This record gives sequence, structure tokens and C-alpha cells, in this order.
Amino acid sequence: MNKTLFKLHSWMALIAFVPLLVICVTGSILVFKHEIDSVLLKDRVRVDAAGRERLSLDTLAQSVNGNFPDYEIVGWALFQDKARADLVYTMERGTDEWTYALLDQYTGEPLRPPMGLTHHLTDWLLDLHYTLLAGDWGMLVTSIFSILLCGLGISGLILYRKFWKNFFTLRWNARLIVYFSDLHKMTGIIGAPVLLILGFTGAWWNITHFAYEMEEHANGHEHYKMAERLYNDELSLQALMLDAGQQLDNFETTYISFPWEPGTNFTFWGDVHSGNPLISEYSSTVAYNAQSGEHLGNYDIREATLGAKIVDSYRRLHYGNFAGLVSKILWCVIGLSPLLLSITGIYIWYQRRDKRRNAREKRREKRQAKVAAQAGATA
Repeated sequence: MNKTLFKLHSWMALIAFVPLLVICVTGSILVFKHEIDSVLLKDRVRVDAAGRERLSLDTLAQSVNGNFPDYEIVGWALFQDKARADLVYTMERGTDEWTYALLDQYTGEPLRPPMGLTHHLTDWLLDLHYTLLAGDWGMLVTSIFSILLCGLGISGLILYRKFWKNFFTLRWNARLIVYFSDLHKMTGIIGAPVLLILGFTGAWWNITHFAYEMEEHANGHEHYKMAERLYNDELSLQALMLDAGQQLDNFETTYISFPWEPGTNFTFWGDVHSGNPLISEYSSTVAYNAQSGEHLGNYDIREATLGAKIVDSYRRLHYGNFAGLVSKILWCVIGLSPLLLSITGIYIWYQRRDKRRNAREKRREKRQAKVAAQAGATA
């Protein structure tokens, strides 16, 4: 069984190692996406929040609409980090392309006009991470490789299930293949639990998103191209957000979904500060009719099923931000472990292949020598 499983483990690694390296390395970098943006784009993503009160959503929306009259707002991210600029998703009229602008929530000043979702370096890396730059079908491809990552983790744990016997053993003075074998086992065992989490949650997200996109495109259905404002301009966004805060205890809005196609409404996504570190900042919702402002309903993660809570935890578990800087650093470092696993694994595979080839050559030479000896004896 171990021999077959080892072959399976090796072939999965050989098939997947390049895409997995891309996915894992970009994922490790993206753990600190905002921190990188804060260095490269500080004047766009960071604002001075000291002693200041944010303007009302109505005032901010007027600023966006006034500065970018050809665009409609389709989403609004309000970050819990008060010094982080608001991110406003937009759609240009006549198109179905999502873009985003950055806005100083304390002055209403646009910090960046609407641009594509992959305009900046980390945005491009995010697209590379999720889709390998191949759009919706790329999500399916990355899902397959994420599943292979899970397969590698599970098969590795089975192969080295007795790892505790020599867990911290690195035979420094041994041949390179022995040292690499020890290093491969130790790195794999340490990283496997996190890599399994990353692989499973990544595959789950991409598969569900891909399935949704395929359903949306069923029967040739095209994405809606923005033609006009799809909500009542007389509604007060600030009043709706304040009401949302009253609908659920300890509810803090972190994202507002605006109508992006006919028939959709306002949805306020937010954090309910439950004390559970794995509950995401978008775990609960409050919805309102886009024309009348009528309250349509609430979703409170605290009252949801265990299964719903587990699915919601995928965001924190995938991003590694459930324990602040400590978990982010851990996720970043372990996310890079496939790089070391690939180097050591390929070397081990190559050396063993050479060993098997040499063994076959020796057996062939022996057979040839035996045949020659028999021929000579017969003569």
C-alpha cells in the first residue's frame, strides 16, 4: 500500500507543483496585501483618522456620484481599521465590468478614480492567485489544484504517520538525498494541517463561485450592463445603515451591496462581534428594498446552524487573520513551504528514478552476460 501511495503522492506533486507554487507563493504574499499596499500606495489606501468623524454615507455617495458621473456604485467596503480608506466598487454605464475607487471617508475626497480590479500589483496577484489569470474557468482550474494540494497533504500524513519517532531529526552529515528526505518529511508534517485548510477552503470558494457563474450564464444569459441607477436616489444610505445597526445586537456594517442588476436590493453585511475569533467580519446581513427602503429581513450568524458557522469560518481560516499578526505570519511562512517541498521532493524523485534506472541497467547487463556465457558454453 505504501509503495502505491508513494507513487500517487509523487505523481500528484509532479503534475501540480508549478501551479501550486504560483498559488501558494502568491497566497503567502497576499496575507499582507494591505500592508504592501500601504507601502506602495500609502496616499491612496491610508487616511488620517486621528480625532476625526467619518462623513455620512449620503455625503460620501454624493461625492462619488459627482466626481464620477458615468459610474454607478455597486458595493461599498467600510473597513474596521479606521485609518483605511473606503473602497467603493463601481460599474461604468454601458458595461458589466466591476471597477473600484478609493475614498477618504473623512473629507469625501476621491483618492483614486474607478479602475480595473487588477490595476495595482497586489490586485493582479490576487487575480493570479484565484484564477491564474484565466477568468471564470481559471477558478475551476485552481480548484482542481487546491484539491490536489489536499490530496498531497493527506497522502503525506498517511505515508509518514509515524513521524513522531524522528520528527526533529535532520541527518546533517548524511548524503544529500537523506538530508532532503528528512527535511521534506519534517516540513510536510508541520505544514500539512495549514495547507489542508488552505486547499480545502480555496477549493470550496472557487467551486461555489464557478457554479454560481455557470448558473448565471445558463441559457446564454449575459451579465447585466449598467444602464441607470437601480435604487431610489431619495433613500438615505446613512439612515439605512443606522437602522441596520439596530436590527441586530452589536452589528457593525463592513460592506454594503448596492443593486448591481434589476431585481436586487441593498444588503448590509457586517460583524456582530460574537467573541468567536473564526466568525468573519461579513457574517451577518440586513436587507432593504432598493426602491422603498422597506426592511426585508436579517441573517444573524449567531442563530445559524453549526454548518453555516463552519462555512463562514472559511474566510478567517483562509486569510489567516483570526489571531492577528501571529496567525498571519504563521500562514505566510507555511504558505511558502510548498516551495521547499517542491525542491526537496523533485530532488528525491529524480535521485530515486536514477537509482531505479541504474538498477535496471545492471540487471540487463547481468542477463546479457549470462546469455553470452551460455552461448560460449554451448559453442
